[in-house]
Amino acid sequence: MKTLAVLHTTPVTVQTMKDLHAKLKPEVRLVNILDDSLLSDVMQAGAPTAEVQYRMLSYARNAQVAGADAVMCACSSVGEVVEALRPELKVPFLRVDEPMAQEAARLGKRIGVIATVNTTLEPTARLVERQGDVEVEKVLVEGAYQALVSGNSERHDELVRTALLRLLDRVDVVVLAQASMARVVSTLNPAPAKPVLSSPESGLKKALESL
Repeated sequence: MKTLAVLHTTPVTVQTMKDLHAKLKPEVRLVNILDDSLLSDVMQAGAPTAEVQYRMLSYARNAQVAGADAVMCACSSVGEVVEALRPELKVPFLRVDEPMAQEAARLGKRIGVIATVNTTLEPTARLVERQGDVEVEKVLVEGAYQALVSGNSERHDELVRTALLRLLDRVDVVVLAQASMARVVSTLNPAPAKPVLSSPESGLKKALESL
């Protein structure tokens, strides 16, 4: 049996990955590793620190010891750390947002990247920019993340919805830099005429296919 280990920096993505795994390829063994202090440390420092990188390498190596055939990081804020650490592992170390960025570049030239956390917005935008001849517009939804962590999910969704609709008017395709924003898309009525991409399903599907 093949094994995929997923490194999480927030509990929000754990159940999402479990549900998608059950739908896409349940015959693959899924191992979830959660350290919710990683994201808060990155946000406090403004970027991934050497300590964050060391801990991520430790988790990835432990996943190898546990029999993982591949490791995927479910957090875009530390995606660039994943790329830096790839030579240190004997198995593939994947970014959950890479397939999403590749798909965005295929669908349009004007790409909007939206996030509620700046430490996620910037690395996601850089990843999209590396995909080729594209123009990237970045949108940070001020106050939305704070509303979410304080328990006011309705306020979070309202802020994201408003910013997303405005961005859709200006671009060909929108990339959601955080999985926690994906549920807002399903509340739009009418549904957006332009593509709105989220990383969990495309990232996990690609990781499972690689096995």
